[in-house]
Amino acid sequence: MKNHQENAVLNDLLHITNDRIQGFAKVEEKIWENYPDVKPEYAKMNSLATVMKNELINLITENGDEANDSSSVAGALHRTWIDIKNSFTIGNTEESTLENVVFGEKAAIDAYQKSIDSGDLSEKSLPIVSEQLKNIKDSYHQFKGMIQYKNNDEEPFV
Repeated sequence: MKNHQENAVLNDLLHITNDRIQGFAKVEEKIWENYPDVKPEYAKMNSLATVMKNELINLITENGDEANDSSSVAGALHRTWIDIKNSFTIGNTEESTLENVVFGEKAAIDAYQKSIDSGDLSEKSLPIVSEQLKNIKDSYHQFKGMIQYKNNDEEPFV
């Protein structure tokens, strides 16, 4: 029963990680042509999200279950909402896109923290999920720094 609960939590985190990867792809489409100087840091965050995804899949598989490697319905709705919102945005869609990424990263932080606090993670999974939470917090701060950089034309916060 414990593995089932843990795998449900890990699959939820996998959905969130897939949402993040798809959200990063949206950013890539809208931002990096105009701001190539922050692209290397973004590429690092995107690569790290893929590593996180693989770690979660491995944990689920090691627990004897099959990973549900898809994005969440909420994440798909959020990305659709962003597209609709951006189609009506007059002015700077890059800033709006970055703000939406920050919103998504904050939601991921909250979900990861809840999973840690749930008590459903094993001694093996807990340090991995905790490290992933740290990485998402770093990403959150970096995207917030990109907004500041964009707004102030200062050096990006990395």
